[in-house]
Amino acid sequence: MDAITENLDAFWSGFLTSLGICLWAMVGSLFLGTVLAGCRVSPVPPLRAFGTWWVTTFRNTPLTVVLFFFAFGLPAIGINASFYFFGVSGLVVYTSAFVCEAIRSGINSVSAGQAEAARSIGLTFGQSLTLVVLPQALRTVVPPLGSVIIAMFKNSAVVGAFGVGGDLFSTGATLTSAQGYANLPVITGVAIGYLAITLPAGAILQVIERRVAISR
Repeated sequence: MDAITENLDAFWSGFLTSLGICLWAMVGSLFLGTVLAGCRVSPVPPLRAFGTWWVTTFRNTPLTVVLFFFAFGLPAIGINASFYFFGVSGLVVYTSAFVCEAIRSGINSVSAGQAEAARSIGLTFGQSLTLVVLPQALRTVVPPLGSVIIAMFKNSAVVGAFGVGGDLFSTGATLTSAQGYANLPVITGVAIGYLAITLPAGAILQVIERRVAISR
């Protein structure tokens, strides 16, 4: 295991970069997915159509294709940014479709009487959604939403293959190809790094799920 002990700094740096990708992608996909879920249940037909198109398109497109488009397609049409930005953006766009459907299922689980009561006191659709329906819906979607987030954390490894650099994936590739370390110990170090992200995240989500269940 010399490959790990001799390169702890590189693994630590890769861990921090991968953690940053995960956190940015989580925040972005939760925000965008929530907005898309609102579009999916909106009374405005164009918004419903847009939400349906988004979910249908990105749920049925492989992540590698989405990342390839962001990393190489956008620069080809004159949109330039860092590979880090493109990688996080592609992961957000892809994951938001799954977040949207998880949240929409929670919205549909809320009694229609809640929205009707909100409208009866003069709340608009946006107000009833954000103040009445969503707070109840989010309690019911913690388990499926947690599964989506954990899957996104694991999918962040694919981002490293598109030139982001400095993350756990690219750190492992550098150690095996450029520095000649054996594959097995390097892959073990990379796996430990991702487990250090996903296991605590899973534990936190379980705590949130228990607390939400009690309050509900």
